[in-house]
Amino acid sequence: MWTDPSHIILILGSGALVGFTLGLIGGGGSILAVPLMVYVIGVRDAHVAIGTSAVTVAFNALTSLAQHTRAGTVKWRCAGIFASCGMLGAFLGAHLGKMMDGQRLLLLFALLMIAVGVLMLRGRHEVGCEGASCNRENVGKVMLFGSGTGLLSGFFGIGGGFLIVPGLIASTHMPILNAVGTSLVAVTVFGVSTAISYMLSGYVDWQLAALFIPGGIIGSYLGCWAARRIGKNNCRLTTAFSAIIFLVAFYVIWRAISAL
Repeated sequence: MWTDPSHIILILGSGALVGFTLGLIGGGGSILAVPLMVYVIGVRDAHVAIGTSAVTVAFNALTSLAQHTRAGTVKWRCAGIFASCGMLGAFLGAHLGKMMDGQRLLLLFALLMIAVGVLMLRGRHEVGCEGASCNRENVGKVMLFGSGTGLLSGFFGIGGGFLIVPGLIASTHMPILNAVGTSLVAVTVFGVSTAISYMLSGYVDWQLAALFIPGGIIGSYLGCWAARRIGKNNCRLTTAFSAIIFLVAFYVIWRAISAL
């Protein structure tokens, strides 16, 4: 189906944009991937777009995670607790999400993105604690945020980075650059959980995924480089995070309303 040269260029370019966003802010992969697959590439079934994006985002998140690991920005203990608590929630959320109309799912998805973007902007001047980690005092909050984020990630068919980053900051007070790197562990795990659920239901276009992933790998290297360049300025990185969320959210809302 995806054999036309112009279509292939669109897919590779879309994949690169998704990979860049994952490397830069540790999330936003599916926020971009699902609308790009539906509105730019031309995937007609929203559930297929969600399932295919989960596969590609999980793979690209793993590539970005390798880059952030080399840069030393990943808090592995926090990542392990957060991801393990969210895994079951992601399976449950994916089951519930497949029961809802695809267009309504995209609209709810956009509204949630706006709410998260507002919360991130409100806290953009908070620097965070460089030595923040998971300990006895905050482990309960980390587990709670992990479970809730996993549920929402599965429900909306997303890796969940745009929820995980704020969740890690809220539960541990770590700087956003550490939250970005750490979030990629959970993004990968949640993406795999969601992808398996959608794959078992036949909602993955493997040909599209095979073209989308290489573009994402290139983009992830560029995104990680950019994150290290601006990551010393917490406010700038947080503002970039929120701006990407708002742009895509309003676009999705516009397209969803136009389709009514």
